[in-house]
Amino acid sequence: MTTNGLPSIRSALGATRQAFIGVAIISAVSNILMLVSPLFMMQVYDRVLTSYSIPTLAALSILAAGIYAVLAIIEILRSKILLQIGRRLDEQLSAPSIMATLAVPAAGQDGGPSAPLRDLDQIRQFMSGPGPIAIADLPWMPVFVCLLYLFHPLFGLAVVGGAIVLLSLTLCSEFLLRKPSRQAAHLLAGRWELSEAGRRNADTLRAMGMQDAFAKRIESAHDKYAAENLRSSNLTATFTAIAKIFRLALQSGILALGALLVIDQLASAGVIIAASVLTSKALAPIEMATGQWRNFISARQSARRLQETFDRIRPEAAEMQLPAPSRSLSVAGLAVAAPGSGKILVHNVSVSLFAGQGVGIIGPSGSGKSSLGRALTGAWPTIRGSIRLDGAELSQWHSDRLGPSIGYMPQNVELFAGTVADNISRFSPSATPEKIMEAAKLANVHDLILSLPNGYDSQVGAGGGTLSGGQRQRIGLARALYGNPFLVVLDEPNSNLDAEGEEALTSAIMGAREKGAIVVVIAHRANMLKVVDHLLVINNGSMTAFGPRDEVLSKLKTRPDEVRRTA
Repeated sequence: MTTNGLPSIRSALGATRQAFIGVAIISAVSNILMLVSPLFMMQVYDRVLTSYSIPTLAALSILAAGIYAVLAIIEILRSKILLQIGRRLDEQLSAPSIMATLAVPAAGQDGGPSAPLRDLDQIRQFMSGPGPIAIADLPWMPVFVCLLYLFHPLFGLAVVGGAIVLLSLTLCSEFLLRKPSRQAAHLLAGRWELSEAGRRNADTLRAMGMQDAFAKRIESAHDKYAAENLRSSNLTATFTAIAKIFRLALQSGILALGALLVIDQLASAGVIIAASVLTSKALAPIEMATGQWRNFISARQSARRLQETFDRIRPEAAEMQLPAPSRSLSVAGLAVAAPGSGKILVHNVSVSLFAGQGVGIIGPSGSGKSSLGRALTGAWPTIRGSIRLDGAELSQWHSDRLGPSIGYMPQNVELFAGTVADNISRFSPSATPEKIMEAAKLANVHDLILSLPNGYDSQVGAGGGTLSGGQRQRIGLARALYGNPFLVVLDEPNSNLDAEGEEALTSAIMGAREKGAIVVVIAHRANMLKVVDHLLVINNGSMTAFGPRDEVLSKLKTRPDEVRRTA
């Protein structure tokens, strides 16, 4: 559910308004039928026990049994409606939450892996649980209090006093649980983030003897979360226990008060039991709300975090669909910062390239080359300046429309669980074997894939763990070239390649350029410069030179085989 193109939790909740109205109506019927218990007890004590009439008892029992059966159906129906509300919220928000999960790094939002989905789970679980039932039952508390007042004013006053005490406990839990719940959620996210990082880099940790040290970091994060979670759980348990014991004590007090009224002949014996049951029913929603208050706070904080994540993500382009780019790339006054960071990593970059041209980006380590590459693909947002394809800024395309025109291979190629064919085709449902093999042949990796046990149907495992670094890099190159993209950005594409792999890479880059692609190669090895006709030099995040390759090399006063030494 979106508002002005942005996902909105408020709108998603609004879409379930009629269902909540249905819950409120069912709750009204349920609370009215709940009166059968005190009324039945009153009739048994005041009529049956005084008249010794078995037919009266039988009639009352049959009537009460029928009402209880209807009440059971109503309670089941109410629970099922709440489950459907949770399901409807999930349907409305799952797609934007999944997209937010994938866009979290680019949006500069922390919270660990799958934070938006965890927030959505928290919201759904609360909306499907007893929390909304307690809220729906709360408005009926005055009705039960009025009935108690009709029995005798002292009953009404006693229950009003008890309700004030329980409401005070609920408010105290609100103020005392808010900070611990927020802190526990933050610590849990940190623990998940560390655990996921350890899982991804298990081989490195094991090979370098870092397992114990990293395990202690995770253990420390877990201990902090457990301590904070224990703190909030203790507070919840304390308030819940106090509320429960207070309600039981108040019921006993109502029984004692009823006994005094009977002794003074101000009430009948049946009123004692009926007043006790009504007291329990009147205060039960407050007690339930107190017990559910921690979940309510967690759901509220999750909703706020999820909405903030939605708001942080840049909206997609307008509905106007531009044709796929095919002519030029122009960068003007570009400044780039890491998502969520105000520190500018790249600035003062202005270049112009046309179809079939290639540019090599060189510079010292940490100078901002990879940051520039991420910005060129649209993976990182720009702080200032513009990146245009065929004269249109990247933001004017919907990512799904622009994506097939972009090929990107990062420094660390990570494949996804699935087959080789799935990864090359970018998991496109419309992929054909011909297009997949075309990309593989363009990357000169077709024969390598055929040598795998199941060829293109070979499973690569999570992160491509069943393949070597060089195999992952070459399959990653095929993925980048799939569909003949117009802009291809390769970040140190030969870092894991042998001589044969480098030769295949060189051929692939030249083949892409011949097909009209603009190829950007972030290079540390001089032999990669022979496949480009332009050079861009970056130093300390700033462009210091750009132009034809030989001209730039001449200005640098160095031969191509010495570029690596200065880079």
